[in-house]
Amino acid sequence: GIAVGTPLAILGAIGRAAQDGAIIKGGLYLEKLAEVDTILLDKTGTLTYGTPEVMEIRPANGVSTESLIEAAAIAESQSEHPVAKAILSKASQMGIRIHHPAQFDYTPGRGIVAEIDGEEIAVGNWIHFQEEGVKGTEAMRGTSDGAVLVTRGGHLLGSIRVADLVRPEAKVAIQNLKSMGLTTILLTGDSKTVAGAVGKGLGVDEISAELLPEQKLQRVEELLAQGKKVVMVGDGVNDAPALARATVGVAMGSGTDVARESADIVLIG
Repeated sequence: GIAVGTPLAILGAIGRAAQDGAIIKGGLYLEKLAEVDTILLDKTGTLTYGTPEVMEIRPANGVSTESLIEAAAIAESQSEHPVAKAILSKASQMGIRIHHPAQFDYTPGRGIVAEIDGEEIAVGNWIHFQEEGVKGTEAMRGTSDGAVLVTRGGHLLGSIRVADLVRPEAKVAIQNLKSMGLTTILLTGDSKTVAGAVGKGLGVDEISAELLPEQKLQRVEELLAQGKKVVMVGDGVNDAPALARATVGVAMGSGTDVARESADIVLIG
């Protein structure tokens, strides 16, 4: 009876999960879920909607709001990143026409460098500009919670704060995971300020912020080395390596093809 019962139970569970919008790619992953003790959660598009909006524009002294948004939009015009979409949407609302840059270079977790009319525009996080030694960066430090800084021709134009709305069901999901005795860890490339605000609001056990994609993977590796059984829940292309390496990788359905291919379970709907 057991020889037949177990496969049937797994098939039944996979079918039932599919009705609820969870595509499980095999019985093995369902069995592995029973052993899991740690849940790693990406933030953007996973715990949040992944559709940020421009919340605050802070031009540097002598710089107009229009020139700050225009420069940022030029640099972001080739990017698919949610922050780029928020900035381009704001530029469109302000009636700013955007010219595409001649050159464009994106480093995940750092930012964008673009060139237009022989001039370099950079859009990135506070850490990136501090490392580059851009003058005036220090004054903008207080805006680092979700803000990107913008420079043009080596001069700081100001900062733009982009924020993402937390999914209302996220808090209940975290509470449910914790009541099952699972450790919940928030992983994000965002600043400690943003991560702290979101993580504390949701009640996660631990927060790891300012992570580059390879550091997310490193975090998975560290936990596995400690003997933990890890579920990684992610949305974007940056999570693909961590999804593939985790005991069980779960991709949110709105994520990229790369993320969905790397995952063992895909949540749709």
